[in-house]
Amino acid sequence: MRASVIVLFCLMALPCTAARAEVKEAAADHLLLQDSRTVRVAPDRLYAAIVDIGHWWSSDHTYSGDATHLSIQAEAGGCFCERWANQSVAHGRVLMAAPGHRLRLDTALGPLQAMAVQGVLTFTIKPAAGGATLQLDYLVNGASSSGLDKVAPGVNEVLMQQLQRLQRFAETGKAEAP
Repeated sequence: MRASVIVLFCLMALPCTAARAEVKEAAADHLLLQDSRTVRVAPDRLYAAIVDIGHWWSSDHTYSGDATHLSIQAEAGGCFCERWANQSVAHGRVLMAAPGHRLRLDTALGPLQAMAVQGVLTFTIKPAAGGATLQLDYLVNGASSSGLDKVAPGVNEVLMQQLQRLQRFAETGKAEAP
């Protein structure tokens, strides 16, 4: 009986924690990454967590080595920036801010920035039983010489790690895995 309860608990927890990320499309000149997951918080709280990027983004994927230097000014034209000492990086800008519903960024993340490609990252939030559904879409376009199909798996892996951290942060207040 106890083993059955443990198995049932694990199966119930699996859809909430398993990454369902997908490289939906990848070609030399574009890539599309998508993920959808249920997060056990209200839509407004999830949106607030997304905007509080310095608390969930991994310091390993910053220029300064410290994610607390990241910020998102959640209004159209606002900066998704990293500032430290006398240095700064504009990772992108806000295209759309609809609290509790959608945040869209114009951003070529990490090494994509140096490739002179265009990336649009959209977080869409919808109410769901027990919390909110978070849909992520990341569309990147560039020249055919960009070789985006070759970098798509790596970009997907890093972005999905960040989404796992976001989900943990939104649900528990801590981004690090227990």
